[in-house]
Amino acid sequence: MNFEELVEKSRKSRFYKWLLNVGLHRKIPFNKPHGLWVEELSESRSVVSIPYKRSNLNHLKGLHACVLATAGEYASGLLILQKLGIKNYRIIMESLSVKYTYQGKTGAKAVFEISEQEIMDKVVLPLRENESTFLTCEIPITDADENLLCTVTTRWQIKPWDKVRLKV
Repeated sequence: MNFEELVEKSRKSRFYKWLLNVGLHRKIPFNKPHGLWVEELSESRSVVSIPYKRSNLNHLKGLHACVLATAGEYASGLLILQKLGIKNYRIIMESLSVKYTYQGKTGAKAVFEISEQEIMDKVVLPLRENESTFLTCEIPITDADENLLCTVTTRWQIKPWDKVRLKV
């Protein structure tokens, strides 16, 4: 089963959502210890939950800055790949910045949304003229009480696979 098919099935089935998350933990092992969980991956929105657990906490017992940044990257990257097609485009994160506003003392959620029109205007059309393009994404992360913990900003380089040159 391919990524797109698994995502589609995960929208209608708890079992396939679990399978999607287990598969992502295997393919992206760096994220597995954090317990990040894709709660939603629709056509225009992704929601990634961050559990409040010991391995995600800093020395003040708040959610660690790095797990918040990782969740923002994860939410935006997954939605972009799902919208563009993993077989058609290569995405690489060029930069990541985070503005922290509140300390997380509960579980949290990273929510990223992007419309079809934004993808068309910021990715598809520019790629008709250029070899690659950049997409800047803002991902707010809130705690269980809807407090804004931080805003993650990712900048992705997007390039069609046929334009990628690999040195061997």
